[in-house]
Amino acid sequence: MEFEFIKVHGSGNDFLLIDELFNKELFPEEERTKAARLLCDRENGPGADGILFIQKSEHADARMRVFNADGSEASMCGNGLRCAGRYVCEKLGRDSAIIETMKANLTVQKFPEISEGVATFNVEISPVSFKLKDLPLNLKQESLLNGEIAELSEDLRFTAMAVPNPHLIAIVEESDLRGALQKELSENVNGPNELFSDGVNVSFVKPLAEGHIYVRTFERGVGFTNACGTAMSASSLVTCLNGLNEIDRPISVYNDGGMVQCIVRSIEGSYKIELIGNATFLYRARANVDVSSGSSRFDEVENYGEQERYSFLQNKAQQFLAEHK
Repeated sequence: MEFEFIKVHGSGNDFLLIDELFNKELFPEEERTKAARLLCDRENGPGADGILFIQKSEHADARMRVFNADGSEASMCGNGLRCAGRYVCEKLGRDSAIIETMKANLTVQKFPEISEGVATFNVEISPVSFKLKDLPLNLKQESLLNGEIAELSEDLRFTAMAVPNPHLIAIVEESDLRGALQKELSENVNGPNELFSDGVNVSFVKPLAEGHIYVRTFERGVGFTNACGTAMSASSLVTCLNGLNEIDRPISVYNDGGMVQCIVRSIEGSYKIELIGNATFLYRARANVDVSSGSSRFDEVENYGEQERYSFLQNKAQQFLAEHK
């Protein structure tokens, strides 16, 4: 099978964007998992954290499906949504679009550049739920806000939420980030365990200064990534609930791939988060894939030349982090 894809990234969280909206549907349903495993393999394929399938929608401008590197399908992806939204907006010649995701139709809008020459989009992250059954998390309580999970840690306090994919978040000190604690804890709750039957994204959040936080996330189905959009959004909400940041005010969120901004909104007793950041197109390539035999070949067709401008933002973010350790 021959087709084209675009290698894209949001905050260094990289994806292969495959157009099944304006082109024909390429993969039978039963082959998408195998295709994700094959193409996301960084040693034998183009490599990525996941695949974004852009498809037709009956009630939105387009539909985005996200398959992680391990072949599992994610209900949402904030960094991927920015990239998908940019693609759809540019194809339609518009500055905004409605994108169908697994559990919600979400707005994507072109936004003033977060750094000079960096394509920037604002995406809606919702719905937000603190009900443990929506993750699911198997505890004998309805919610977990700054609470203890004795099976995981005697010292950390966790907040659990679905946005709509599941997140477990702890506000930590620098010392908690240095060791192996997050990796061990994350692998525990994403392997066979009695707490999270479907696994969970695990984030450690360190406050840096007023309006500035650092987030590192172990993503379900992927492992540690440069950034996770829904995790940064959920983490921003947690810092507001803890009085570290304010609702309706931009929060600069730093990650290993750069930085984004989040704005938490309170609406009629619930929340939604605006996630603002880059949607960088790296290159367009032509692939030849045989899913049944596990073979793939790809050739770069066009380099978009956008990474250099994003690297300036990334370096600036890393400098800020170094100054606030």
